[in-house]
Parts: sequence; C-alpha cells; structure tokens
Amino acid sequence: MTTIDSPASTRHLVDPEVAPVLDIFPPLNLSPETLPEVRQAQSAPIPDAPDPQALYPDVTTTEKWIPGFESDPDVRILHYEPKARTTPTSALVWIHGGGYVLGKADIDEILCRRIATETGASVVSVDYRLAPETKEPGLVHDCYAALRWAHDNAEDLGVDRGRIAVGGASAGGGLAATLAILARDRGEVPVSFQLLIYPMLDDRTASTENAHPYAGEFIWTPGDNRFGWTSILGREPGGDDVSPYTAAARVESVAGLPPAFISVGALDLFAEEDIAYGTRLIRAGIPTELHVYPGAYHAYDMVPDARVTQAHFRDCIGALGRHFNG
Repeated sequence: MTTIDSPASTRHLVDPEVAPVLDIFPPLNLSPETLPEVRQAQSAPIPDAPDPQALYPDVTTTEKWIPGFESDPDVRILHYEPKARTTPTSALVWIHGGGYVLGKADIDEILCRRIATETGASVVSVDYRLAPETKEPGLVHDCYAALRWAHDNAEDLGVDRGRIAVGGASAGGGLAATLAILARDRGEVPVSFQLLIYPMLDDRTASTENAHPYAGEFIWTPGDNRFGWTSILGREPGGDDVSPYTAAARVESVAGLPPAFISVGALDLFAEEDIAYGTRLIRAGIPTELHVYPGAYHAYDMVPDARVTQAHFRDCIGALGRHFNG
C-alpha cells in the first residue's frame, strides 16, 4: 500500500455547523481490548435525548422475533407502522450502522419513525448479530431473514411485495448493498430500491488501498475501519477471497441490482468507495442518485440543525418517498 502524504489536519475543511461536535465526540480507537468499553459507553442513556414517540407520535412500534436464515438463530426486529396509511403500502428493511461491531436496532428509532411518518411506509429495523462474535455471512443472513419475512408476510402486514426496499447507514448501508446483491443472486425476494447512507462497501479501504488524504480523520478512522473489517471477516481485509455478500464493492457485476440512492460526506473515509460504487451502477444503466456533501465527515448527520444535515434528509427521504409513492 503506497503511503500518501496527508495534511496535518482536515479540520479547516469541516462545515462550521457540524464542527463543534468533534470537540466532544471521543475517538473510538477500536481494538479487541477497547470494544467492550465502547459498546458499554454507546449503550448508556443520552442525557436530554429527544423522545422518539413525542417527535413522531403517529407511528406504532412492535418488537418481534422472526425465523433466522436456514438454521441460524431467530432475529429480533422492530416493526414501525404509520397509524394512518393506505394499504397495500411500501416497506423498508432498515439496517443500523456501527462498523459491524457496534449498535443495535433501537438506536435508529427516531429515524425509522420519521421515515414511516414522512413516506407512509412500514419500516422493519433489523437487530442483526454483531462481529467479531458472529462472522460473515451471519450478519447479512440476519438481514436477509428480515427481508424474506417482510415479503412472506406482506399480505398480513398490508405491504406491496413489489415495493420492498432495503437501506442502512455506514455498516448498515454496506449490509443493505450486500443484501441487494444476495437477493438478486438467490432470486427469491425482489428488492425494489436501495438506500445507502455513507455505506461501508470496500474492505480494501485503509487495508490495501489508501483513502484520499483529506478523508477519515474524524469519527470513523482507517484504524477503526481495519478493525471492523477484520472482525466481520475473521482475517485481515484486502485479500483476494472476500465475498461480495460481505463487501459489496467486490461484486463482479452490478447488473440487475435495484435503483439506488447513495450519499456520503466529502471528508468521509468512505467517500471514494461510495462514489466508485455509484459510478458502477450508473454505468450499468441502473437509476442512481449520488450525493457528496462538502465539509461533511462520517456520521455528520448527528448534528440535526446543520444545513448540510437538513439537505441530507431532504434528499434521502425525498428519494425514498418518490420511489414509494411515485
């Protein structure tokens, strides 16, 4: 891997409205030793956090356990349904982020309620197993179980089988992309759309290939990325034998994949891999909407009042709504 000289810091390139949070967001510095502590810290209640039900009251939430993939364990999901909706409606299988090693479905409750409220869709949020305790392909298999459940139970759920999308952020976006590939190749469950928010697509980033020198300083770093990929693969990333059902960028052909929305910040470690994947989709004739937000680092949308965050939600929920509702 060729070393590229990087600037001392990219802080001067950060959008001023999302910059202050960098002073209070601690570095993850993920490793086998720090992972339990980081998980515990992220599971702690956030003081003065908004109440999701108060923000979006017209949505019901149901916890369910559904059959796993083949002989895998049952999978926990959170099912969000608008109280007032027309049927059959559309559905989104949503997959949370966390570098394949962190997080749970509950962390995205506000987002899932917002999507259900603003698009009228049912949302199935997947509480998939995490690495390194579970290696590939266990994580995407849990997501496939949720997709298959939504499809098989569409009539009872009031869902149109032809309008079931997949989506996720960060590692969840990576899993959504691999889920779309797996569904295409198995030919059992159609996926109508893929919503990929700064998705984690390529194990070679920061292992055998450098990101551009202005990427990856904040929130999710090259070291964290290598740890996440090593955890899901069970070996060093960047080898020749990585499956496209784990790293979507490894897929030989994108032909036949569903239309896509992809967004990423210009300072995100994933910027180039996401742009490259979007370019492949476009070149294959797949309707693709691609956004790169200047001044935005990984997970910049944690600052809800910033104009770049507002633009992000306008774009991604708008694209989802257009797909679902025409």
